[in-house]
Amino acid sequence: MPYAIGIEVYHMTLLNALPGAISQGMLWGIMAIGLYITFRVINISDLTVDGSLASGGAACVMLIRSGMNVWIAILLATIVGMLTGLVTGLLHTRCGIPAILSGILTQLALYSVNLRIMDSKANQPVSVDKYHLLISQRYVRELSLRNPMILLTVIIVSLIAFLYWFFGTEKGSSIRATGANMNMARAQGINTEANINLSLVISNGLVAFAGALLAQFQGAADVSMGRGAIVIGLAAIIIGEVLFSKIFINFALKLYSVVIGAILYYIVLQMILMMGLNTNDLKLFSALIVAVFLSVPYFKDRYFRKPVIPGKEKE
Repeated sequence: MPYAIGIEVYHMTLLNALPGAISQGMLWGIMAIGLYITFRVINISDLTVDGSLASGGAACVMLIRSGMNVWIAILLATIVGMLTGLVTGLLHTRCGIPAILSGILTQLALYSVNLRIMDSKANQPVSVDKYHLLISQRYVRELSLRNPMILLTVIIVSLIAFLYWFFGTEKGSSIRATGANMNMARAQGINTEANINLSLVISNGLVAFAGALLAQFQGAADVSMGRGAIVIGLAAIIIGEVLFSKIFINFALKLYSVVIGAILYYIVLQMILMMGLNTNDLKLFSALIVAVFLSVPYFKDRYFRKPVIPGKEKE
């Protein structure tokens, strides 16, 4: 009987925590879409995101605290993120530094830059009681228009629609060609360096945009709020691909799968934390979740692949 009561309490607690986990997943899903552009579309491992996420949050919060309109603050925060991507791109294309190292260098520099943005403070609060914010964690369980999930749904649908259109244009197609085969794209007269820079600008702009929304959602910007963002983004991408790769073939649907992957990641993480495990082990569990989903394609291919019958492959 006590066991049954415990299970019921767990389920009730999980249901109460679901709105917050889904909202968090949607926010990080926007960030993961930005990472998807570099990781899958342009085929570059960009580690700038850990810094550009915090840059977006820091810039947005400080601008809101100064009295600026929230929409303009988000726009300027997004531009800040785009500039961080441009720095990484120029280090890679103009200075000949490997992409992954360029991202690390930019990320390292951004820690000091973000501290400067936040007046040399590691944390800057922005209360929904004092400032007009687009979203806030306080209303996550309300059945009203203030619920952040409503606005986030509109933002995600609009964002994916725009990206689907953009990557169908001539410029977007050239970016995808650059990621598919850089040598062939260059042979066709495509400026691959410009495409790499543009991809990094778009990617980190989206990441900073997510950071601006995340800072409002949690009511503060922190200089370390982007730490581990690359892991969460990769988790969202891999989970989405593992679960929906056979169903979501269209480019837009692939972006939706990334968002769904982020939501599932946070739901699983919430379930783990509700089992009473130490919150200090959060990063450990995050790494384990990512490792499990990363290894699924390998084990599926190795142990569950249908054997090829001689002579049948030609039919």
